[in-house]
Amino acid sequence: MCFGVYNMTIKEGDFIKISYTGKLEDGKVFDTTNEEAARVHNLYNPKGRYGGDVIIIGVNQIIAGLEDDIKLHDAGYEGTVSIPPEKAFGDRDPLLVKALPMKKFEQKPQVGMPVEINGQTGTVVKVLGRHASVDFNIPMAGQTITYDYKIEATLEDVKERAVGLSTLYTGIELDIDIEGTVAKVNVPLEFNYSQHWINSKAQMALDLLKYTDLTEVLYIETYKEDLLKNTADAIEAPEKLDDNIAQEATEPVAVEE
Repeated sequence: MCFGVYNMTIKEGDFIKISYTGKLEDGKVFDTTNEEAARVHNLYNPKGRYGGDVIIIGVNQIIAGLEDDIKLHDAGYEGTVSIPPEKAFGDRDPLLVKALPMKKFEQKPQVGMPVEINGQTGTVVKVLGRHASVDFNIPMAGQTITYDYKIEATLEDVKERAVGLSTLYTGIELDIDIEGTVAKVNVPLEFNYSQHWINSKAQMALDLLKYTDLTEVLYIETYKEDLLKNTADAIEAPEKLDDNIAQEATEPVAVEE
């Protein structure tokens, strides 16, 4: 697929393709669109998508500080920006550091150990007597974040925009046909089992209708016997987008209620 590059300052409503690597204050990489860098920094996800993200400027799909800097430049720009907490991932919340009794843990907690409780991931920060303190703040909270990024292109073609946006919501390039002002999105059968897709398809359609010349978005499901047989025994739902937060290399340890 060919992406067109246009020499004009990025503005709200533009569809752009951007590649980036995000770093914490100590230089640790926490997110990247570069596959090689993801492998080097133990962030690689075999089901992930690398090579850059397509986003719409002005709809809060990236952190405010990065978007503000992007709007100062043109397609093709490559540089670095440092972003304070208030325009990145916010300040740390001391109320999210909680002391838990030892009996809550399935194994003996140690400082630095990832844990999970009520669907929230945290890190053990202190072990004292019969309790352990767990910090449920995300690692990026309270930190000045640095992004090395490149504005790869602006997208003008409606199909390029639609396909690019589909990767943002699903992690893969969906098969989309454009007929006049109607987009026909061919939906994989396994998406029927994805709660993330059920929750996000309306927003994807809304973005396409609001920020392109499309007047209608049709989601098409095609059923064939061989396809149904292939999905009957085991369904693997598409991965949920990481909202620009990389998965930890070590799986969190479950915490009992």
